[in-house]
Amino acid sequence: MTENASIVAAVDAPDRVSLDGLETKWGTAWEENGTYAYELTSRENTYSIDTPPPTVSGSLHVGHVFSYTHTDVVARYQRMKGKHVFYPMGWDDNGLPTERRVQNYYGVRCDPSLPYVENFVPPHDGGDGKSIKYADQVPISRRNFIELCWELTAQDEAQFEHLWRTLGLSIDWKQNYQTIGAKAQKVAQAGFLRNLERGEAYQAQAPGLWDVTFQTAVAQAELEAREYPGAYHKIAFHGEAGDVVIETTRPELLPACVALIAHPDDERYQHLFGTTVTSPVFGVELPVLAHTAAEKDKGAGIAMCCTFGDLTDVQWWRELSLPLRSVLGKDGRILAETPEWITSDEGVALYEEMAGKTVFSSRKAVVDKLSETGEMIGEPENTNRMTNFFEKGDKPLEIVTSRQWYIRNGGRPYQEANGKELQENLLDAGKDLAFYPDFMRVRYDNWTKGLNTDWLISRQRFFGVPIPVWYAIDDNGEIDYETVLVPEESQLPVDPSSDVPVGFTEDQRGVPGGFAGEVDIMDTWATSSLSPQIATGWLTDDELFKATYPMDLRPQGQDIIRTWLFSSMVRAHLEFGENPWRHAAISGWILDPDRKKMSKSKGNVVTPLGLLEKHSSDGVRYWAASARLGTDAAFEENQMKIGRRLAIKLLNASKFALTMGGDTVEFNPAKITLPVDRAMVATVARVVREATAAFEAYDHTRALEVTESAFWSFCDDYLELVKDRAYNRDDQFALADTESARAALALSVDAFVRLLAPFLPFAAEEVWSWYAKGSVHRATWPVADPLEKAAAGQDESLLTVAGEALAALRRVKSENKVSQRTTYASVAMMAPKASHEQIEAVLADLRQAAHVRGPLEIGEGENIAISGYELDPAPAKN
Repeated sequence: MTENASIVAAVDAPDRVSLDGLETKWGTAWEENGTYAYELTSRENTYSIDTPPPTVSGSLHVGHVFSYTHTDVVARYQRMKGKHVFYPMGWDDNGLPTERRVQNYYGVRCDPSLPYVENFVPPHDGGDGKSIKYADQVPISRRNFIELCWELTAQDEAQFEHLWRTLGLSIDWKQNYQTIGAKAQKVAQAGFLRNLERGEAYQAQAPGLWDVTFQTAVAQAELEAREYPGAYHKIAFHGEAGDVVIETTRPELLPACVALIAHPDDERYQHLFGTTVTSPVFGVELPVLAHTAAEKDKGAGIAMCCTFGDLTDVQWWRELSLPLRSVLGKDGRILAETPEWITSDEGVALYEEMAGKTVFSSRKAVVDKLSETGEMIGEPENTNRMTNFFEKGDKPLEIVTSRQWYIRNGGRPYQEANGKELQENLLDAGKDLAFYPDFMRVRYDNWTKGLNTDWLISRQRFFGVPIPVWYAIDDNGEIDYETVLVPEESQLPVDPSSDVPVGFTEDQRGVPGGFAGEVDIMDTWATSSLSPQIATGWLTDDELFKATYPMDLRPQGQDIIRTWLFSSMVRAHLEFGENPWRHAAISGWILDPDRKKMSKSKGNVVTPLGLLEKHSSDGVRYWAASARLGTDAAFEENQMKIGRRLAIKLLNASKFALTMGGDTVEFNPAKITLPVDRAMVATVARVVREATAAFEAYDHTRALEVTESAFWSFCDDYLELVKDRAYNRDDQFALADTESARAALALSVDAFVRLLAPFLPFAAEEVWSWYAKGSVHRATWPVADPLEKAAAGQDESLLTVAGEALAALRRVKSENKVSQRTTYASVAMMAPKASHEQIEAVLADLRQAAHVRGPLEIGEGENIAISGYELDPAPAKN
């Protein structure tokens, strides 16, 4: 409206305004009218968003509402700026969380050796699984298990979509994907095969972190360091010059010991370097070596290197070329077969006692034996140590040796075609990505620099994207992992467990001269890292891909910079040589009343649907939008109450302002003639400029702050000041003066409705529908130039002075505890000399608004204040 010379519009406001029911009313209308549907256009006219695909394993919590609202206000702003907004939704439905939820929900577990059962009915349907022990879960085939995964994720996705629609996310629901869906599988498998062809993907038999509960390998990005109780044991190794005492928390790994290691500068052990010692009980001869990773001030300063107790052991093993002596299996138990390097009768007997036992039980066996032989010095000393856990696990990770698939990510040396190391290229790519806020960039840099291994992507699970390879089986029936059989891209997606490689038939599966399918699946991040390519139609929709990629925005949480953001940068760099998006908007965390991060694992989350019903979606969105990107925010229902009040005020004030001229309203900048009206429009023009600049800088909170502040000033000061002139019931004012107020009110309301639309979409749409066609969310963003032209150079400080004067007149009545409709028989106002002319300019409005019927004298004072007055007990008539 503000861009046009003059428009007269009919006003059809309800008798009573309310927020109740607006979510359903406008949610339905937006869907029916395709308000948020993406219209295919050129790349320069598109704004595309790489929406985070939420994990479909349970329920969303208020932290999701918080961060997804941040994205939505950006999408709504860009749409009003004239961009065709590509705003899809993905569902992250593969991986461990889904499998665990299915196990708990249905009371089942997967056993790939079992045959498929037609029309299988699970033993439970909706249970929480907490009372169902693992042993009591019914084993079912992999195919039956995957069918249940699909069934439950479909239910969860429907619930999630309902919540997102209620919140008012302006998503194009026709643009969606599942990370386990056919489209995502094709992209993920094609990406992997291209990595393999270029040498960026490889398999290796190597030590790796392993979760004994989930029975799967774990990548570096999935680690979580936690305190874990343990005990230091002082153990004596035997050397020619006497015993060497080490301290360890893992005595059960004594049979896997391959060396003792101390710092090369540690004077205590200089005489031992180059010599050997024998291990207690087991009697294995071991070298004493030097390495700078040994900590002189930790324990005895000399440590046993076992294969493997921790990641430092892996480092020593690699760099010192030590032998591999693994004794721990994938099940977390000591291997059954006695190792060949243990030859003493006492050592063999102890190992046989340990074999097949858990870490805890075997530790007790070793400690008891060392105590018996006198090779343990003193009693164990209890301690808490930082230990690596899988972020979703509850037992410390072990390090076992297994065959796994990796993708290069700069963690190990790898030179690219431009002559630079991959790590250096990824750091350079990070410099080209705009982070909001910018200080989040250091997290990307630190993670990239701190990697010490390539990205392990294979997982020993069931519900996920299969690694699309087979292996030849030699004539002896042994799988030849070096002979990898791959499909053509046109065949994708494939499942090696049921599909057959080119040139083979199904009856050749698992037989000499035939083939074996890869049984592992890809890490969920290996698919999610390609979300920009999946969403934009890479390999599935060429036109869409050209119009939307590289994307404009990656919104996400700060805690997954090391996983989702970094892995997405890796995949885009390896495939396209460019970043997958131009901007990264990083949300902070939601904190509970104790200032702790809200998370499902901590059990301190709040589910959002009740909040949306209680405070309205606009109220909850206001709370979320009040927090800046990258800043942690407290869960604060009072902020939601403030947001609800703002939304209600938008309805009430807009109706009040738009209906002062009856059932029509005229948007005509030329009719704004009085200084105070021009000052109001000048204020709106400034707010438009500041809010626009804030949005362009991805500072939605600043845009909300300046808009909200000006809107409340409009309601509390300007609207109250000019309402009598705008109504002009008794023709006390000249028609031109009345039309000036009405025009300023109309233009101001129209601008505020648009400015608040990204934040309060339901209330803004409701007001818009009273006087305009279509949707405010398809309307243009307000422009400052025509508003400034209508203000004709008027200084907006006039409105500030008028507001202070009106507040001073009201304050007297409040202090006297009388109605604001009480009239002044006379009043004396003090004000700085510089303000006198401004007060005179609004005197007529001040007298009407404050019901001053007698003299209103203005004297000189330091501040605007009432120095004398006489109240008339008779209330004003209007």
